[in-house]
Amino acid sequence: MSSQRRVQQQPGYILHHRPFRDTSQILDIVTRDHGKIAVVARGSRSAKSRLAGVLRPFLPLRVSWVAKSDLGTLTGAEAAGAPSGMAGDSMFSAYYVNELLLNFLHRYDPQPEIYELYVQVIQALAGTDNVAATLRSFEIEFLSLLGYAINLDQIAGSHDTVVAGQNYEYRIEQGPVAVQRDAGGMVFSGQRLLQIAAQHFEDAETLRAANRLLREVIAFHLGGKELKSRKVLMELHRGRIAASKQRNTSSD
Repeated sequence: MSSQRRVQQQPGYILHHRPFRDTSQILDIVTRDHGKIAVVARGSRSAKSRLAGVLRPFLPLRVSWVAKSDLGTLTGAEAAGAPSGMAGDSMFSAYYVNELLLNFLHRYDPQPEIYELYVQVIQALAGTDNVAATLRSFEIEFLSLLGYAINLDQIAGSHDTVVAGQNYEYRIEQGPVAVQRDAGGMVFSGQRLLQIAAQHFEDAETLRAANRLLREVIAFHLGGKELKSRKVLMELHRGRIAASKQRNTSSD
């Protein structure tokens, strides 16, 4: 990016922020028409900054910036809608979505379809009690838009379709391969694979299978990098299970 570029009033969401010098911060922002950008928000951590209540995740924004390198300078930001109102699992899950975009998207690579998918999942997380199903649907669509679509209904290396009564090992770079065993981290019944493909997550076992499958697929494409937000979500889930078992033991 050799020449100076000025952008005005671009729809966007803050994905991440980190302190910079005494009163500034660096923001990673996903925008509709310019992809993921990084900008310095000068003085935004100052108590007198007019941006103090605006520069926060999950709030739809209109952002303006100027850039002549990969790191631009924020020149303006204003709210373009109401705050999401998320809390608890929904908020932790939204941070997970943010971390996926941070790791998978390249700077200044416009992907408006991914931006629209992001807007949809943030709105969905704010209004659902079934956070896990919302995340699994997002992951499937996100991987597809990135060019990493998962093939769940066609047997690897053939035009044959997956059969509900057969077991398959899902191989990330190939797809489902028929096997005679029912054990293994990436072994699923054909019925489960077809339900995941159709995003039918009403069944708890299918939802758990989708989580197991997509966790491995995403880890593969991240080169094994562990996402901090996913780790937090898993620890919270384990803590709830342990607390539930303790309550049940105490009541016996």
